Amino acid sequence: MIEMQLGGLGFDPKNMSPIVLLRDSEERNFLPIWIGMFEAAAIAMELQEFKPPRPMTHDLLAKVITQLGGKVTKVVISEILENTFYAVVEVTVEGKKEPIKIDSRPSDAIAVAVRTDVSIFVSESVMAKAKMVNAEKDEEETKKFQNFVDHITPEDFTKYFDER
Repeated sequence: MIEMQLGGLGFDPKNMSPIVLLRDSEERNFLPIWIGMFEAAAIAMELQEFKPPRPMTHDLLAKVITQLGGKVTKVVISEILENTFYAVVEVTVEGKKEPIKIDSRPSDAIAVAVRTDVSIFVSESVMAKAKMVNAEKDEEETKKFQNFVDHITPEDFTKYFDER
């Protein structure tokens, strides 16, 4: 397992799909994961410390786990099959020897991770299969992407939703 940090959020400039960017601690390897608009907004709101008047789904999940005596310990981006990422949210519960592993979409797992302040790991097999960006190999492309990610705001997501 490789520990990664949330490097930021952005949009794929080709199709304007949201991307969550994970990076290693040395900022040499970046793993972009394409996610849904709502999950991107949920992650962005937490990163910007915006607190909605009522709990969002990921807030609710984190609170339910805690209220039932569990503790989220980590999230793992565990597999990539046919260009689809899979994740696991690991929860420890007092009295249980093994952690409970909850199947999850990576975007939901990351949204829970930022709310519970736990580490995000990526399996080595995912890192080997995924289209990750290696900063040493493509420094110019990495700089462009990082600049793009550094300047995204939660408001950027709202322009893609219908006014209701």
